Amino acid sequence: MLITVRPSAARGSACVALAFLALLSGCADEGEPVRVDGGDAAAGKRLVAHYQCGACHAIPGIPGATGDAGPALDTMGRLSYIAGGIPNNPAQMIAFLRDPPALKPGTSMPALGLTEQEARHMAAYLYTLR
Repeated sequence: MLITVRPSAARGSACVALAFLALLSGCADEGEPVRVDGGDAAAGKRLVAHYQCGACHAIPGIPGATGDAGPALDTMGRLSYIAGGIPNNPAQMIAFLRDPPALKPGTSMPALGLTEQEARHMAAYLYTLR
């Protein structure tokens, strides 16, 4: 028995399969948080509260962190980009936390004078938010 497939049907199936794969590739990884060398997530959580990041951002687990001037940070650890266009990796996160306007000119997020180690701890905490 010979089975023939019409070209338009094959193309349609291929398009559906490609669309499905594209959707899967955009799914966030729900696995372990990104590891930040030398970062302590518990210390980072305390620093996020100390620097009052919740005045501008909604941050789960931080009392009173209900700000809406900036984006909610509840999924920061899963996002592909920081501030909508900076690749989300530990080095970029630390640099952004230290001096946001240097990486994204015109941002309303101010440089808070964080040390490298403070930013490292805060990044470790932010990557736990998934």
